[in-house]
Amino acid sequence: MADSATAQEFDILVLGGGSGGYAAALRAVQLGFTVGLVEKGKLGGTCLHNGCIPTKALLHSAELADHARESAKYGINVTLDSIDLNAVKAYKDGIVAGKFKGLSGLIKAKGITVIEGEGKLTGQDTIEVNGTAYKGKHIILATGSYSRTLPGLEIGGRVITSDQALEMTELPQSVVILGGGVIGVEFASVWKSFGVDVTIVEGLPSLVPNEDPAIIKNLERAFKKRGIKFNTGVFFEKVEQTANGVTVTLADGKTFEADLLLVAVGRGPSTAGLGFEDAGITVDRGFVITNERCHTGVGNIYAVGDIVPGVQLAHRGFQQGIFVAEEIAGRNPAVVEDINIPKVTFCEPEIASVGLNQPQAEEKFGKENVETAEYNLAGNGKSSILGTSGIIKMVRQKDGPIVGMHMIGGRIGEQIGEAQLIVSWEAYPEDVAALIHAHPTQNESLGEAAMALAGRPLHG
Repeated sequence: MADSATAQEFDILVLGGGSGGYAAALRAVQLGFTVGLVEKGKLGGTCLHNGCIPTKALLHSAELADHARESAKYGINVTLDSIDLNAVKAYKDGIVAGKFKGLSGLIKAKGITVIEGEGKLTGQDTIEVNGTAYKGKHIILATGSYSRTLPGLEIGGRVITSDQALEMTELPQSVVILGGGVIGVEFASVWKSFGVDVTIVEGLPSLVPNEDPAIIKNLERAFKKRGIKFNTGVFFEKVEQTANGVTVTLADGKTFEADLLLVAVGRGPSTAGLGFEDAGITVDRGFVITNERCHTGVGNIYAVGDIVPGVQLAHRGFQQGIFVAEEIAGRNPAVVEDINIPKVTFCEPEIASVGLNQPQAEEKFGKENVETAEYNLAGNGKSSILGTSGIIKMVRQKDGPIVGMHMIGGRIGEQIGEAQLIVSWEAYPEDVAALIHAHPTQNESLGEAAMALAGRPLHG
């Protein structure tokens, strides 16, 4: 055990340099605190290195492949000769490297002390790294998450997670994806665009089961049209692998054969063996339990990001990191409920949502007190130009504000900004209908949906 009497001390000690941890560190120094940031890998965490950023780079390459295939209908005669996965990987790695360099430079310029190594909480105000103890008047736990698997399902060989999928240099001919949530449908979208035969296996009744039913219906229709196969409502039983491929068996005996099995069943909290329970912190199935203000109930210890139960999104961790820094500074920041955190799934077509979906709203307010409106992107000029279909769905409390917005369509994720403002600021459809939305943009479709929900659809 290191001698804590000689430990370097900071106002705030952050364990983990991902989205939540580095955001907390940056805001904390801005507020005048001294900050130590402990990171065992690379600053930026999962999001930057093997999550959000690299997967979206792959999805952009996939979009270009689709554009090449479909170019003739736009009067552009090009052909798709091949997918050079090594070059795709180099492009993706270049994006990550550039963002990492920028983040590292920013952290250094702001005077944050980066402590390299795996940290462990050894007291209510102490983190030990490589045998050296560091003290923090306040501690923020931000250790992130890992790619989860199912009990008895070992990762290795032809059974991979998104971590291995991002490093591939050769395309498989066929893939089974276990899990039809965000990670599963994004990789399904990429691989289908790259010419891979894709089958998704999802034990729940539908793909993207947390989305509004209208969005689910549209996505499943779009995936069928794209030739992405999926089997829902039956759980995974086992996988057997040989030198040539895998055989996936479901609980009903149905089997699927492919070159690879991608396990995309979500992410688990990275908290094991880090001393959290020994310090008196409540941990439930690996998750750190906090109050609504991210406090663990122990000393001056807070937790943010994927280790706190709720939606596992980089921007949630980022917001919570800023929130805790401001909380420590006594600024009493406003709590953002998980339901009002915007969500985008970057498959093709994209899904974007914020707030309550229709079933959630009906459960909260009563079926008779909920009104909805859908605007079909078929009526939107820019969507027709882009060649995409989809819908904008608004959910409101009867005679009250808009409580949820749900969208699907090519590039529709870019509209989530206004959607978040509408829901978070409790705007009424009449308020939004009165705003001017530029023409011709996909953004107009939000105004059209609001007009419909206000009872005066212009084009309906």
